[in-house]
Amino acid sequence: MRTVRPALRRPSERGEPLSGSARIVRAVDAQATFCATLVDEWMRRGVRRAVVAPGSRSTPMAVALADRMPVEVVHDERVAGFVALGHGLDGGSPAVLLCTSGTAAANLLPAVVEAGLSGVPMIVVTADRPPELRDVGAPQTIDQTHLFGRAVRWFHEPGVPDGAQASTWRSLARRVVDAAADGPVHLNLPFRDPLVGEPGPLPTPARKVAALPSSGRASGAPPVAPTERGVILAGGRSGVAPESVSALARATGWPVLADPTSGARQLDGAVVAFDALLRDAAFATDHRPDVIVRLGRPATSKVLAQWVAAAASDGAMLVQVGGPGVIDPDHEVTVSLRADELSPRDWSGGSTTSWRASWQAADRRAEAAIDAVLRAQEKLTEPAVARSIARWLPDDHRLVVASSMPVRDLEWFGGSAARAHANRGANGIDGVVSTALGVALGGLPTLALVGDIAFVHDAGALTALAGRTVDLRVVVVDNDGGGIFSFLPQADLLPDERFEQLFGTPHGTDVVALACAHHLDAATVTQEEQLLARLQRPGPSVTRVPTDRAANVRLHAELNAAVAAAIRTLLPSAPAR
Repeated sequence: MRTVRPALRRPSERGEPLSGSARIVRAVDAQATFCATLVDEWMRRGVRRAVVAPGSRSTPMAVALADRMPVEVVHDERVAGFVALGHGLDGGSPAVLLCTSGTAAANLLPAVVEAGLSGVPMIVVTADRPPELRDVGAPQTIDQTHLFGRAVRWFHEPGVPDGAQASTWRSLARRVVDAAADGPVHLNLPFRDPLVGEPGPLPTPARKVAALPSSGRASGAPPVAPTERGVILAGGRSGVAPESVSALARATGWPVLADPTSGARQLDGAVVAFDALLRDAAFATDHRPDVIVRLGRPATSKVLAQWVAAAASDGAMLVQVGGPGVIDPDHEVTVSLRADELSPRDWSGGSTTSWRASWQAADRRAEAAIDAVLRAQEKLTEPAVARSIARWLPDDHRLVVASSMPVRDLEWFGGSAARAHANRGANGIDGVVSTALGVALGGLPTLALVGDIAFVHDAGALTALAGRTVDLRVVVVDNDGGGIFSFLPQADLLPDERFEQLFGTPHGTDVVALACAHHLDAATVTQEEQLLARLQRPGPSVTRVPTDRAANVRLHAELNAAVAAAIRTLLPSAPAR
């Protein structure tokens, strides 16, 4: 039996006047006025930039954005997502991320997932086909309802814009910004043809724009009793300012083990070589804590994670403070506090100066040992690249590192100056260069430290980069493959040929030629002075540092052995070697 559908009444160019406070005459102008109203209200709420992936169905919103705020046009949707992520990292205000309908929207998923796990503000706007074109085989039409699942803080589809609803548009825009304060929101907007209209008068804004919601600081008794043997683990995305970390350290007398994403490495007495220190079994045992206060995300160090888990299983209290979402990967957290519930002045430690001093003395010796080993190398090495960039990086520059070996080398060997952002929500190598581009669009010189696999994976970020007025300097540590896998048991347990096939994965891409194909300044360096000379020059640029995977494994072992030897005499009852 054939199903007969009633004819659809489509809006005409000369449609009858619509009701509503904006007095919109044509349906096409209702769409234009709706988009202009959202953008106007978003700007009143502090939104300052849009990232647009080109497409047809998104025309009404693209035009409204381009007419009212700075717009970055990015050809690849996946890249565009990470550019928007990078903007949200440094400024705290969300970027509007716009794409057309269909699989274009699906390509935003990796960046939206990262933003959700990292608590990065982002307003994701996907254009869509109107209801009558869904489930009937229309092109570029997929189910975009809740496309990003639980990765977003809020999803909403208001329907095809109707002038009769104009009085609600500013309220919708305000809710979008409020919901995006600590993560991505998804606004799915269906539009009908024709797509280009003229915006009419916008609905009247509220007399006073309310400030973004913020939580007040709560004061209360700390959840732990005073103790000498406590440590503070400062990680990224904690919501705790470095000054508060410092105040907590003073109140408790405990050492701060700070990773580069925390912004707390510059605090006086921060312990930075903790990975190498805890690889020494005698030191790890002698410095087992009774209380661990972890601020934000865990560091990348697996050794530190195992040390924390072992202490917690032996009865140590693990207090988790802040961070995006639930952070308890080992299911050992005793108490969880929001960042605004941490009041350092209420914490009074039972620590003596000797406890923190023992950590700091070991850290100084470890840092000296690392320096000595790296100075003895004839060419630039992967740890040396991370250390050199960390020491050189000016205060007004930003650094984004890939979530593979670069972030680990910066954490383990970057020293006290190391500070960076890494996409550690999902811990993927997706979009690292694109994220750095998004950060650089904020106006500050930005470096990206990536491996060759991450660079090639995000080659789309190079498209049109030479034509952007942005200072992005990309450093590629090139070992022609997945260097991080060389540290895993697979490297020893599998035959060399099979390991290279499945894990080493050499690709043979000429990194410099790839960059030059995009008209970028690109070169290979092998010495520190060459690297630093390149870093002095404004970007966009790509600098390649060739390394060897096997030699890199040996160097890491040498560095850790040197640290163990340097701290041996500090341990009270060290076994003879």
